[in-house]
Amino acid sequence: MGQTMVEKIMQKHSDEDAEPGKIIWIDIDIRSARDFGGANVVKNMNTYYPGEKVHDRSKTYFTFDCNVPANTIAYANNQHICRKYAKGEEIKVYDVDAGIGSHVLIEEGLLLPGGTGVGTDSHLNILGSIGAFGQGMGDQDIAFVFKAGKTWFEVPETIRIDVDGQLPADCSARDLTLKTVGTLGTKTALGKAQEFFGPTIDSLDLSGRITLSSMATEMSAIIALLQPNEAVLQECSEARGSPVEGIAPDPDATYSANVTVDINGLKPQISRPGKPHDVVDVETVNDVPVDSVFIGSCTNGRYEDIKAAAMVVKGKKIKPGVFGSVVPATRKGYIRLMKDGILEILVDAGFLVSNPGCGGCASGQIGMTGEGQVQISTSNRNYTGKQGAGFTYLASPETAAASAIMGRIATAEEVV
Repeated sequence: MGQTMVEKIMQKHSDEDAEPGKIIWIDIDIRSARDFGGANVVKNMNTYYPGEKVHDRSKTYFTFDCNVPANTIAYANNQHICRKYAKGEEIKVYDVDAGIGSHVLIEEGLLLPGGTGVGTDSHLNILGSIGAFGQGMGDQDIAFVFKAGKTWFEVPETIRIDVDGQLPADCSARDLTLKTVGTLGTKTALGKAQEFFGPTIDSLDLSGRITLSSMATEMSAIIALLQPNEAVLQECSEARGSPVEGIAPDPDATYSANVTVDINGLKPQISRPGKPHDVVDVETVNDVPVDSVFIGSCTNGRYEDIKAAAMVVKGKKIKPGVFGSVVPATRKGYIRLMKDGILEILVDAGFLVSNPGCGGCASGQIGMTGEGQVQISTSNRNYTGKQGAGFTYLASPETAAASAIMGRIATAEEVV
């Protein structure tokens, strides 16, 4: 019987048959802990496995991205606990200047298509963008993987998602992603893996694939896996420094459900405050005044995302009274944006550009809202309190940039 991508990956990393619904032990290629939860991982190692070394320090990392640089004593303490432990165990630390951990794992070629990775990050399933299995876990679970190099999972069923149509010129991968989230909601993919198919999926670059995979969590899915195309394999090969092979489902793989997402005639999409799956056309809410705009996060903080926003605002100014902020996902992306003059365009338009990291997704960082404040964000979650006490709409970088210029929710086509 043919296998889906998640079944193939788990089978490759286990001595047991990877059958949906079966609990099996799998080897983990990459184990990481971020500044959120990292100190507890260290505490659990010292409490439950005193004196034991990590299973393989060459596959174990700390990645600081939630609160960078630390702006509270608690985070400063947590980060330093991780640094001291890492020094003693000779573990690599991607410190406060590196960027979002899941992106770093891809950019550094640490995890490859067909690989497995776990960490203290609820969006580590973003690794599905390159056809790898990534999963966020609790600090006790991660401590065990640090020690053992493996863990158990229930092999999930997989939903096949066919994307029908081509993206219109005024839409991006984020609009496709929001359309998908709105179509599936939070129950269709609950506890299941997703695989995406169709010409539009095949043509997505790595940035677009990351955007799509990053919101599997908001659809209650275990992971969204995309078969890497040649361009993605080339990027992974360059990052790794050696040729990288792809992974694909078998033609006769069995899926628990087939879902079609129709993007024919798609218009720019936006998620209304409170529920990421409450998605509507931007034009239906374009009379809503905007107080602030946040462009960044693991969903839309890459070079391509920020450049797209810059092209909308180039030669223009943010509407007086609107605060705009930009947080690149990684240091590498930041440097490229700086060298190419993209950051200059954004600063000239009135945006505040910060150092790489998670930004507004993490409490206390750039992108927080006050009570009653309306914000357009390129993040992945907008439930009450996630990005502050205000109201957060989720949209593409282009829509966010246009809204900053217009002072209300707007599409890029409205900016003249």
